[in-house]
Amino acid sequence: MSRLGKLPVTIPSGVTATFENGLLTVKGPKATLTREIKKDIAINIAGNVITLVPEKTDNAPALWGTYAAHLRNMIKGVTEGFTRILEIEGVGYRAEVKGTDLVLSVGFSHQVPLAIPAGITAEVVKNVITLNGADKDALGQFAANVRKVKKPEPFKGKGIRYRGEFIIRKQGKKAV
Repeated sequence: MSRLGKLPVTIPSGVTATFENGLLTVKGPKATLTREIKKDIAINIAGNVITLVPEKTDNAPALWGTYAAHLRNMIKGVTEGFTRILEIEGVGYRAEVKGTDLVLSVGFSHQVPLAIPAGITAEVVKNVITLNGADKDALGQFAANVRKVKKPEPFKGKGIRYRGEFIIRKQGKKAV
């Protein structure tokens, strides 16, 4: 039994939720998000409360809490939004936003352009990249793709890392 799935989800004012033909749609002041829901979970919307009920299938217990978490993230995304902050560390490393691309200069012989997905905004101030969006999944995936361009290395700590991420530093070679 899922502890998260049992709890009813309240819909705040200004947000509407609909469930038709296996498609859950949440509309709010910031965005409109949709997610496909498998038939293993039944969604009941009554007033401003959403309840999730598992069907009698093998996959239902596993999906029950997952879909409840997705629903809560969708509601938070359309009302408040999500933010990911990445920091660039290294001499000469920088980033800039050019049109719909995030262009990274991180020690390669060329610049690395990354297309910013729809629904996500990027802002660069000094060596700090701030990503904002309503869809938590898409935002987290884009932040991971940006970090993957130049992961922080353990000797000098150079690279792109999340704010607050701790890099375990290694000691370099010792002189004899």
